[in-house]
Amino acid sequence: MPENKIILDLCGGTGAWSRPYAEAGYDVRIITLAKWNTILFPSRPSSIKRLPSEFDSIEEYPKVWGVLAAPVCTVFTGSSACWPRSDAEIEEGLALVDACLRIVYVTNPVFWCLENPVGKLRKWIGPPIMSFQPCDYGDPYKKRTLLWGKFNMNLQKKPVEPIIPSPLHQKYGGKSARTKQMRSITPPGFAQAFFEANP
Repeated sequence: MPENKIILDLCGGTGAWSRPYAEAGYDVRIITLAKWNTILFPSRPSSIKRLPSEFDSIEEYPKVWGVLAAPVCTVFTGSSACWPRSDAEIEEGLALVDACLRIVYVTNPVFWCLENPVGKLRKWIGPPIMSFQPCDYGDPYKKRTLLWGKFNMNLQKKPVEPIIPSPLHQKYGGKSARTKQMRSITPPGFAQAFFEANP
């Protein structure tokens, strides 16, 4: 039954990618700030120092059916390629990617997928297995996105003309966290196609 299948939506933000699973009755757990920190998962963030024994153990976490991972792309995206990055910035970005891959390794889900826009991430985790444009799946704009993982890649396409600007080119109000979130929301058409191919 779907309600017994746990879907982890790592760095899930608005939960747009996992929404079709939630609507179908799956046990969707959105692991995102401020309630969760993917790097600390399965422990929740705390302002109080803890002993190692006080952190939750992932070995005790229930069986996970699927993992969707969308780590922050700011330091990797091709659109920011002209901006030099410090080692510390790259390390911070990679720590989040590493945490996602660690969770995948330990939970050993039936399927998993990590997404990131075209950029430099492949330098650290190798080539993606698939890429897509939102307009391939019914959302009328372009924003090429790369996918890594183990999942059914036979997604049903519903191509449309890209007649609106990419979220990257829409103005949401500067460089705020909300702006970054709005620009990184998973296209609903792709999210639905991914769900239908990976139930």
